[in-house]
Amino acid sequence: MRSQKVSRKPKRERAAIVGLVAGRARRLEAERSIDELAGLVQAAGGEVVLRMLQERPKPDPATFLGSGKVSMLAASCAETGADVVVFDNELTPAQLRQIEEEVGRKILDRTQLILDIFARRARTREGKLQVELAQLKYLLPRLVGAGDALSRLGGGIGTRGPGETKLETDRRRIRVRIHALGDEIERVRQRRAQLRERRQKASVPTVALVGYTNAGKTTLFNALTGAGAEASDALFVTLDPLVRQVKLPDSRELLLSDTVGFIDRLPHALIAAFRATLEEVAEADLVLHVIDASAPDRDRRMTAVRQVLEEVGATEVPMIEVYNKCDDISGDERRRLQDQEPGAICISALKRSGVDELLQTITARLSLDVRRVTLTFNPDDPVDRELIARLYRNARVVVHETRDGRVLIEADIARRSLASFLR
Repeated sequence: MRSQKVSRKPKRERAAIVGLVAGRARRLEAERSIDELAGLVQAAGGEVVLRMLQERPKPDPATFLGSGKVSMLAASCAETGADVVVFDNELTPAQLRQIEEEVGRKILDRTQLILDIFARRARTREGKLQVELAQLKYLLPRLVGAGDALSRLGGGIGTRGPGETKLETDRRRIRVRIHALGDEIERVRQRRAQLRERRQKASVPTVALVGYTNAGKTTLFNALTGAGAEASDALFVTLDPLVRQVKLPDSRELLLSDTVGFIDRLPHALIAAFRATLEEVAEADLVLHVIDASAPDRDRRMTAVRQVLEEVGATEVPMIEVYNKCDDISGDERRRLQDQEPGAICISALKRSGVDELLQTITARLSLDVRRVTLTFNPDDPVDRELIARLYRNARVVVHETRDGRVLIEADIARRSLASFLR
């Protein structure tokens, strides 16, 4: 009898998730936040087997939770067989060590979990560089904290051995690597800037998709461009930016870029590391803020996106708010939403409803700052022929006539690209 190999899926880590209702925070908000943390754990390949929320005026400086709650957490982890405990807040190095000691399990905080997901999902070299930089920036102060703790053990014999020397070596290596990564990402930033400059010279308008993670940006990107980018009902599927061409109803073309999803309390190290990518948003002609209309905490998510846009200097870019997944809300809710936000557009990217209206709105918004001009070209001149082709791609041609061997074109051209056509 022949033995058959059975392929087994890797065992999912069992996770306990912990949140805190502190200060003025409301329990409902804390519960929604811990639901989101559960989604993050699943995105990282884990399975949630235990949830815990504690109400207290402020976090305990030593163990974050109260000492009694930490003992209860240790017992519950033993009972449920949890491998890892994830906290819905950023923990200090001292808190991480103390909780790990008392619970006897691997302890992660929200920031570490998000960094881990980004490390799993990055595909391109650029994405991997950015994630590694964020991880090292997060790790460095935690190593420094460990060094400080060692130096406070009493001083003298036993406190200056190989352990501290290794920490110093690790710190130095990490700083060198951070510097090298920073240089490489700066080169990426410069290449992006050159590409943007080239696009501006070619008068191609650019539109950037932004939004909370899992709002449906990539599904909308695919609906508008016909691309086959990976879209999934999971958090942080898109890390590496995509840029594709879109043909507008008036025959002009634009470039649409899909960006990394934002999240509440997105780690600052990640925003800094992804700055080269997020500059695409700050330099765009128009931003589409994609919002999950069916999310119960929609307003909180919108605020989180606006905070990140503020950090990357993109608040001045004209914006259209696009409420996606409108097929998942009631007619009354949809009417209420449109009354509150008359300029917003309700769509379902998955079912392609409202997408044509969105394209018309994009066309109108990009045409606001235009000037009507009449230009004359020599059809025998290759440079003029290229200019005519560019006019048809990036402007709205109103009149095209041929007189006495010359081509006369009347067109609406965006003011920012007018100089490239006027000689």
